[in-house]
Parts: sequence; C-alpha cells; structure tokens
Amino acid sequence: MAAPVPANALLDVAAMAESDRRAVALGVPGVELMRAAGEAVTREIERRWPARRVTVLCGPGNNGGDGFVVAGALAGRGWPVRVALLGEMASLRGDAAHFAARWQGAVQDMVPAAVEDAELVVDAVFGAGLNRPLPPNVCAVLERVARLGLPVVAVDVPSGVAGDTGESFGAIPAQCTVTFTRKKPGHLLLPGRALCGEVVLADIGTPAAALEDLAVLAFENDPSSWRGELPSPRVDAHKFSRGHALLYGGERLTGAARLAARAAARAGAGITTIVTPAAAWPVYAAALVSVLVKPLSSADDLRAALAEPRLTALLIGPGAGVGASTRRATLDMLATGKPVVLDADALTSFEGEVDALAAAVRGPCVLTPHEGEFARLFPATGDKLTRARAAARRLRAVVALKGADTVVAAPDGRAVVNANAPPTLATAGSGDVLGGFVLGLLAQGMDAFAAAAAAVWLHGACAAEFGPGLIAEDLPELLPAVLRRLGV
Repeated sequence: MAAPVPANALLDVAAMAESDRRAVALGVPGVELMRAAGEAVTREIERRWPARRVTVLCGPGNNGGDGFVVAGALAGRGWPVRVALLGEMASLRGDAAHFAARWQGAVQDMVPAAVEDAELVVDAVFGAGLNRPLPPNVCAVLERVARLGLPVVAVDVPSGVAGDTGESFGAIPAQCTVTFTRKKPGHLLLPGRALCGEVVLADIGTPAAALEDLAVLAFENDPSSWRGELPSPRVDAHKFSRGHALLYGGERLTGAARLAARAAARAGAGITTIVTPAAAWPVYAAALVSVLVKPLSSADDLRAALAEPRLTALLIGPGAGVGASTRRATLDMLATGKPVVLDADALTSFEGEVDALAAAVRGPCVLTPHEGEFARLFPATGDKLTRARAAARRLRAVVALKGADTVVAAPDGRAVVNANAPPTLATAGSGDVLGGFVLGLLAQGMDAFAAAAAAVWLHGACAAEFGPGLIAEDLPELLPAVLRRLGV
C-alpha cells in the first residue's frame, strides 16, 4: 500500500512539481489547479480587507497565471484592479496564457508607477523555484512597494525567496503568503520565514494519490510526528524504571548545569544526578533539592560514576568549561555507549577536531549547538537544512542546530524544522534548559531523533505559554502544563 504524505511534510520544489505533474496525469486539469490556487489567494484577501485598489504583479510563469486568476476574481467582485506583467503577454504559455487571455482589463509593464496608487499588492511574480537575484525592474517595483508601506499578499512565496532554503534574493516582507498542498522548507527557514508573514496552506484539489511515495525527508516539527513516543509512567513505575539521567556540572558557571538538571527532572527522568569537581560540590548541593550531587576528585571518579549500570542517559557541556578536561570527560561519556547529549563547551572543546569526536560516538547521541558552536566544528557553507544534515551524517548523531528556525537532523537524512519558538527564548540559559529536556526524554528511553524534535517543540511551547518577561528558570516549571495538554 502506498504511503501517504503527512500534513506536516515539507515538499521541496522538485517534489512539488512532481505532485503537480501526477495530479494532471490522474485527471485533474492544470487549469483547475491554477484556478483553485488563485481562488484560495482571493479568499484570503477578502477575509482580511474590504474592497480597495489592488495591483497584481504577475510573472511570466505559473505564478503569474495564479495572479491573473486573482485579478479576474477580485475585479468580478467590484475591486479596482491593476495588473503589471513582467514580459509580454505573447510570451505566456500553457495554463498561465489561458487565464491571461481571460483578463479583460489593461496590462501594464512591471514598473514602479504600477503601485503608486495601490492600497494592496499581490505578489505573483516568481514562485519557490527561483534561486537567482531578482531582475532589476522587479527589484525596483518591490522596493517601491516597501517604501510606500503597502500590505503584500504573496502567492506561494514572496518573490525572491528560495523554496528549498529560505534564502532571499531580494524579497520584501509579505503580510500573508498563500501556498498550496504542502509547505516548503523556505516557508520555515530564515530569512524566508520572516518574509512570508502568516503562511496559509490551501487545498487546491491535488489528489492524495499524487502525493503518495514522494521522496519526503523534511517535516515541520509537530507533535503528530512524536506524540506517540512521549514517555508516560506505567502504573507499576518506580524511579529507576523512569530513567536515571546524569549531567556533568562545571566548576565555575554552575547555573547552566543546574538549569539543565531541573529541566531533565521536569521532563520525567526518575532520578537526576549532577557530578561535579569536588570544589564546586557545595554550590550544587546547596542549590538543588531533588537532584543528587556527587563530587569528583579525579577522572577515575567520573569513570566510576559512569559505570553505574542504572544510568540511562548523559549530558555534558552547559557550564563545563572549554579545554582538555571537558574533552576527556566527553570521550568517557561517549565510550559508555549510552545516549549522550553534547552541548556548549563539550562541542567547543573539539574545535578543529571533529573527526575525533565522530570517531568517539558509540551509541545514540544528540548535539545541540547554536550557530557559533556549529561553526567551530563545521564549515559555514550551504543552507541550514543542508548543513545540519551533513553534520548528522558525519557524526552519526542527531544534530539540533538551534535558532528561531531550529533544524533537527538525523544521520539518515530525516529532518524537522521548528517554527513555534517565540523570540522571548533569546535569553541566557534557555539553551541549557533545552539540553535538559532532551536528556530527560532520552533517559526514559525515547529515540534520539524523536526526543530532540519533541524537546525543541516543547521548549517553544513553554516559552509561548509564559509570554513576555520569560527567563530560563521559568521554562522547566511550564513543561508539566504543556505535557498535560498533549495527553501525557
């Protein structure tokens, strides 16, 4: 039986084109797909604004055809509509030519004067397949739109946003972007996400069979992907059956590991332990109540602590300090073959030595770098999705490349792009909490990719729950309510 494509799948430009081709082969005329797309855009416009002067900017391809549908539909409802076309009417082909021929109004050139008296602009110039700078005349028009402060509704993507990567080649922000059938990575990856405004996903009648067995490896991070794997205590549970999480606590910046430990416990770990150099033991012991604290006098003490058979997941990095001792401790943790989370200083301690880190990975492993830490290990080339996937393959580990558009990638190429993180998460210590969430889920036996994806989404949901004024300490305390809503 053919596999359906889930609603949160992200189709790249090639897969989207293939689904359109299949839809036509299955008996849905291309003109009907285009009509449905244009009508979907029209509905969103009418839902947001009363009738007003609108300029529809049409390109030479199918996106322009969608624009002609919008222009005709709005004009038929009494809206004053002006159409500006890139190129000549005679150059239009196929379905776009069909709807252009039905347009009864004037068509003018793509020049800034076309938007001078507009109160709304429909951007139907280029779709998601563009991967080169916009033509100068299009840039001039869009720049004028931006200077006038006109609201923009984009068809598929704002012109100049690359659908596969979110890269901008001269796009201006839209208030709303209407896309079709499934979202694309560029709707979620920055800067595309910021340029799209509200993204509306419209059903244009693509048959389900046209989406079956498409090569889809990227998804919008959504509980539907991992809710069924979230750990839930059995009726006969005890603290050890719920997992024993161990963290390495640094000697100087103690707050980071304390935040991570609290987060791991709130995520459900039955026991959470911090091991730390003996000099820092009093600080941790005085600050923590439900978290165990064990002093370390030597590397042998750490190895002895790691030999505890009931440990189920480990974390090192937050506040650990950069240097040889953290590097050794990281290698000792990886050598156990238990699930390990690597963050912050544990990653920076391998700057320039990524091959040594890759060789040390023995079991499930999740890395949670921000862009700066990532750049210390890997070259900063390519889009975020490509870079995260390449790193995951090289390390044979799950990589959660953090940011407003966090990408979680697995070694087999699967990836999710997260879109629920509010800007209030840009606060000290929030990354340490995320590492703790991952640790707590791993400790309970959750798969590494699912645990990382779930932790990232839960992290964003907790921040959204709190709102303005968020600090990192708030996040673990908000997790129980978010988990309850998910039915855990």
